Amino acid sequence: MILVVVKSIHHKNTEKIANVFAEVLDAQLKTPEEVDLGDIQDYSLIGFGSGIYGGKHHEFLLNLADKLPQGKNQKVFIFSTDGAPRGLIKYDPLYEKEILSHNHSKLREKLQSKGYKIVDEFNCGGFNTNKFLKLFGGINKGRPNADDLKHAEKFAQNLKQNVENKQQSYLKQS
Repeated sequence: MILVVVKSIHHKNTEKIANVFAEVLDAQLKTPEEVDLGDIQDYSLIGFGSGIYGGKHHEFLLNLADKLPQGKNQKVFIFSTDGAPRGLIKYDPLYEKEILSHNHSKLREKLQSKGYKIVDEFNCGGFNTNKFLKLFGGINKGRPNADDLKHAEKFAQNLKQNVENKQQSYLKQS
């Protein structure tokens, strides 16, 4: 079983990405408030994601990470959408990697300290109208867009293939 945990607030940017993951992975989709900590060990893979607020994931997701039982190398992935400006500059993979590294650091640290194994991370732009940005109509209009959703689908397909390959290799050893 696979679980995708998402907290998506303003424009449901991250929920759009989570829905793609859930469909491709045939996963259950829950909010942090809906997660039963007693069932966590039943999942072969868990995704944790939200929008980025002040350089980190939503506090509900971070609080859930604090309450998680020890992971014993349980596989997880992290995802997010954020309001960092995109489209104003030419695509720069280094810039994207820096955003992901910074924005995911708090959740990544919490999960790793509990023994969870992070197998991959995903991030894309999201429509942002927070604070003064609403005066200008926001940034990243239309994000996540069709390309973002396509990247999310490919990301999930790769995760699924990796999980299936690991399960097949485990079955061969048994």
